[in-house]
Order: sequence, then C-alpha cells, then structure tokens
Amino acid sequence: MRQCLDERQQRFLSLTDKVVPALAERAGRHDRDNTFPFDDYNDLREAGLLRLTVPEELGGLGAGQAEMLPVLERLASAGAATALAYAMHVAPLGSWALTWRRTGAPPLAQVLQLAGQDRLVLAAIASEIGTSNLFLDAKTTATRTEGGYRITGRKNFATNSSVATMWATTARYEDPDHGARLLVLLVDPSVPGITIEQTWDTLGMRATQSNDVVFDGLFVPEHGVVQSIPVGHFDAQVLETIICWTAPSFGAVYTGIAAGALDWAIAQIRRRGLAGDPRVQDAVADVEIMLEVNRSVLQRHAAEVSSHRLMEQLTVQEGLGRCAFVKNVCTNNAAAIMTRLLDVVGGAAYMRGQPFERMWRDVQAGLIMPINNRTGKELIGASSLDVAVAPVADLQMPGSER
Repeated sequence: MRQCLDERQQRFLSLTDKVVPALAERAGRHDRDNTFPFDDYNDLREAGLLRLTVPEELGGLGAGQAEMLPVLERLASAGAATALAYAMHVAPLGSWALTWRRTGAPPLAQVLQLAGQDRLVLAAIASEIGTSNLFLDAKTTATRTEGGYRITGRKNFATNSSVATMWATTARYEDPDHGARLLVLLVDPSVPGITIEQTWDTLGMRATQSNDVVFDGLFVPEHGVVQSIPVGHFDAQVLETIICWTAPSFGAVYTGIAAGALDWAIAQIRRRGLAGDPRVQDAVADVEIMLEVNRSVLQRHAAEVSSHRLMEQLTVQEGLGRCAFVKNVCTNNAAAIMTRLLDVVGGAAYMRGQPFERMWRDVQAGLIMPINNRTGKELIGASSLDVAVAPVADLQMPGSER
C-alpha cells in the first residue's frame, strides 16, 4: 500500500533514495564478508543524512522523529545492517535536538554543532551480558579519580563502534554519600583504555559489527558524566532522551526489512505470473496490513514524543511500556511477515544468492533487541495492574548537582 506522507517526509525520502541503490548493491557482500559498511557511511555523509536530525540552525536538516522513521524504514529495505547502525547515530541526535529546543542547554548545542559539521558520529554502547537494558544497573564500574572517573568493564552489542567518534555508555559508581549510582557517560573512543574485541559472528545483522568493547581503566573527565541515576530506579530522562527514540527507531528498521522483502517477493510474483492467484493476493494483503499497523504505531508514537504528551500524561513505567509496545509490535510483525511471505516465495527464500534469505536472518535480531517481548509485557501488564516494577528516580538534567 502506498503511504500518505507529508511534504517534509517526502523531501527527506527523496534524499534517502539517492543512496538506497548503492546500499542494496553492497548489502550482500558486507553480510557475506562480515564487514562494516564504511562505504555506505560515506554515501550517507555525502547525502547529508548524518545531519538528518540536527536542528537546521546548528547545521543540520532539522528532521524530527516523524521524518526520521520513514528514512530508517527506506534505508533498511535496502541495507538492514547499515540502517540499524545509522539509527544508533541519528536517533540520539534527534532526542538531544528536541531537548535542546526546550532547554537551550549549551553542552547539547556543542555536540549538535559538531554533528551539523559532519565531525561527529554517535554510538550507544550500554549492553552487558546479564543486565537489564532498562538502565537500572551495570557491571562495568566507575572509580573516582582526580578530575573524573576510571571505567573498567565489558560491553557487548557495541553497534556502530567501528565508525563512531563519540560513545555513550554506562558504569556503576559506589558513591560514598548517595549510594550506588548508574552513570551515563560520553566517551572519546580514541583515548587509551579501550579495546574492541572482534567477537561478532552472528546469524544476521552481520555488517553492524557489534563487537565487544573492553574498558580497562578508561579515564572519563567529570564533564563526561551526563547523568547519575540511583541503581535500580527507572529514570524519566532516560525514557525521554534514550528509550523514546531508540524503541521506535528499532521498530522502523525492522519494518523496513519486511517492506524490502515484500517488494522483492512482489517482483517474483509478477515474474512468475502469479499476481492473479487469490492465495497469493491473500498473503500479500496480510503483509500489507501488518506493515500499515507498524507505520501507524510508529507515527502515533512520534506525535506523542514530539508534543511531549508521552512524558506529561504517562508515568515513567507506563512510558517504558509504551515504548516496548511500539518496538515489539514492529519487530514481531516483521518476523511474521517474513514467515507469511514464505508461502508465496517458496524455495527461493532458502537460497543464499537471493536477498530474501539475508533479510530473513536480519529480521530475527529484532526479537532479541531491547525492550524484548518478555520485559515489555511485564511493564505493560504491571502498569495496567498498578504494580510498580521499580521505583522512579527524581528528574535530573545534565549538568545538575550529582
């Protein structure tokens, strides 16, 4: 089904379409060779898309979440791994831009200006084996030292670490006055104390090169700490500036993979003269309906975030549940779409030389990405039953007293 898009969405998609053919042509090679798509990033930079969500007055294109999500979908239809890595850059910038417009915080302006000059690429590197992805705690530790902290630990799923020039990460700090805290930190990956271990050999999303990262006494200066949260607490700022943007960006990427698979399947259907088969039409209709459900959910979420209604009208736990709902509806539908298309694609879906096989593998990663189905249902069910999953920290903006 054709989408009804506004003028701004159409304009950004026209820009995106300039890089899509090259991404599609390279995707199979990067997947096969297990290599990061630096060439795709060069194209994204030249097209101005690395500046997509940076405010225009700071050198960017000024896209909001409602414009960003269709761009991610379109990119993912061509190169899923590139789109997912790119999402780790463009979504944080979008959240910071929204916060900057409301607060005018100078540190955010400085970061956004660097991005507006194509001098900054972001990566969010917070995942650890055995810890929640809800920013409740970390096994990585921070130790106080003169002028800042020493960070020691290991992170996994470090998407975009191959290309990013600034990382956002987390560490637990045993504050002698305030107890255990989770610090959210900005890290320069070029300084000593960081090792990227080549551990990434996966079923799908291979080109993201989401390798493990080891911090060994990494020094982070005091001003690199952007947030301090009591361990075990939900945090409103994490919800607003991180999860409200990462959850839909993941949803858009996996929606895009499924949309790309449908486009490929339709080409096969027409080539084989099956367009008039009612069974084929039924399968295609099922897929189109699921795609439209995803897009509707994503655009509602974008409207609630940009208007600040999500933060004003929902509790933090409800907001987290809402984000989980958005991400999981999209990723579950994307996986279901691939299975439904098997009914019409047949044996071609099993051939490595065809893009459908790669798309099927890539889609499976969406089911394990945060916030996963199990955690999401806990948040939604507990909220409906007025059960607190965790206490909520007081709102604390960057630069406030820690």
